Amino acid sequence: MFGRHFMKMGRGGCGPGGRGEFMRMRRGDIKYHLLEILKETPRHGYEIISELEKRSGGYRPSPGSVYPTLQMLEEGGFLTSEQIEGKKVYTITEEGLRLLEERGGTPFEAPPKMVQAFEMRKSLMKLGAAAMDGVRDGDEETIRRIAEIVNRARREIYSILAES
Repeated sequence: MFGRHFMKMGRGGCGPGGRGEFMRMRRGDIKYHLLEILKETPRHGYEIISELEKRSGGYRPSPGSVYPTLQMLEEGGFLTSEQIEGKKVYTITEEGLRLLEERGGTPFEAPPKMVQAFEMRKSLMKLGAAAMDGVRDGDEETIRRIAEIVNRARREIYSILAES
């Protein structure tokens, strides 16, 4: 009913168990994560998505998975919504609080490998941006030096992977 939510991660877009695997949010879990977030304070959709990303260590569900789930939760009486300053703001209901209580367990916590993968992704994006700035604005010598650093780092990473 609430679908499955996938996220690629790891070496070459692969999960921690090997090539081609995905980290998966279990079926139906997203509704509980959304309700947990709304338990604290009413929020609009973008705030909910951003908070879920922050709590999970970087997993950012698509609006195409969040908004239909919010709509289904609202239709089920687990939350309400109202337009505030042009934004649809969601609030958990007593029924939503009961659903969370019945579920028990702990709120969503990202597995350490997932958090590490997202942190690495952020670092790589910063490195790529710095290298591209150098290529865009640098002279031939600067570009050559940047390329050497990037290629040396790639070779060292492959060397580490070969050892493990």
